[in-house]
Amino acid sequence: MGLFSKLLNIAEDVNDAADSIGKSTITDYGAPVYSLYTALDLNDIHRRVDVTDEEGNVRYYTKSSMFVWNGKAEIMDGAGTVIAYLEKKPISLHEIHYITMADGRKFTLSNELFHIVDDITNIEGLGWQIRGNVLGLSFNLVDENDQPVATIGKKMLSIHNKYSIDVYQPEFEDVIVAIVIQLEKMIEARNENDSSTSISI
Repeated sequence: MGLFSKLLNIAEDVNDAADSIGKSTITDYGAPVYSLYTALDLNDIHRRVDVTDEEGNVRYYTKSSMFVWNGKAEIMDGAGTVIAYLEKKPISLHEIHYITMADGRKFTLSNELFHIVDDITNIEGLGWQIRGNVLGLSFNLVDENDQPVATIGKKMLSIHNKYSIDVYQPEFEDVIVAIVIQLEKMIEARNENDSSTSISI
């Protein structure tokens, strides 16, 4: 099987996982209140990330250069106000990724997420869980009462690697966006590190 065929199979598997998660969520909880959208580019960890609404208006964005190596970055709303701070701290052989919201709320993601494909992962400090395919960014966020907060699913649209953020609890929109962007950056950084290791070997 050629490389192109393998990539197509991976894309189909990811979309199948996203569709499965999305359909099951709608079946169990009904349609989301609304959706947000963004593009995923695992080849550029320093790019600006935009999160748009259904009309294409920018609701959130990161700076054009994500400071991955010193582990700090900011997320702004459409007006340019900082809504969250992202930070990565290496501890021993592990990395801890912190998200601090502008209002002081804090929660934590760890690199153990990279070992999860289809499982349940706790978000420390929130009481929420991630259920689904973390590596494929196709998963549900559920709250402490087992109610859906959001469903995230990658969508292959035109030439862009798009994914949707289906929001069920709009009051947590900024937190949802911060989690999704941090997960995306964690995966991008891991992919780049893996590529660098392969080249050096």
